[in-house]
Amino acid sequence: MTWLAELYLAHPFWIWAAIAGVILAGEVATGTGWLLWPAACAALVALLTFVLKGNFAVELAVFAVLTIASTLLARRYLPGNASGDGPDINDNVGRLVGHYGMAVSAFEHGRGRVFIDGKEWAAVADEDETPLLDQRVKVLSADSGILKVKAY
Repeated sequence: MTWLAELYLAHPFWIWAAIAGVILAGEVATGTGWLLWPAACAALVALLTFVLKGNFAVELAVFAVLTIASTLLARRYLPGNASGDGPDINDNVGRLVGHYGMAVSAFEHGRGRVFIDGKEWAAVADEDETPLLDQRVKVLSADSGILKVKAY
């Protein structure tokens, strides 16, 4: 164990940088967001050891305080939906909900085609409210690439 102490005394910056790298690799592997702040704090302690010479106990205490403070502050002030549980921004069908377009074919038996945002889409409508050709429609929902629309 003395070799580790000697290595730390000779290269404290690189030890803390390695700790930051290992924690960051864990964050990249899991993607939880919980390990991002300890990795940043370890990198900051590495910079502090490069500029200021201290001892391991003080550096460990600074790391612990910075990690706790940054994690609590991040959870308090960052958006609650940073985990990605919300709607997928790459969902080109789901993003059309609420948009307006035009019916490009006559609806028969509640089925037809609409033109929205530069593309033509398959659509369904209630039998009693089927849009006419070239009538304005609003997208109410989207399921499996088929839009549910209402005539306006």
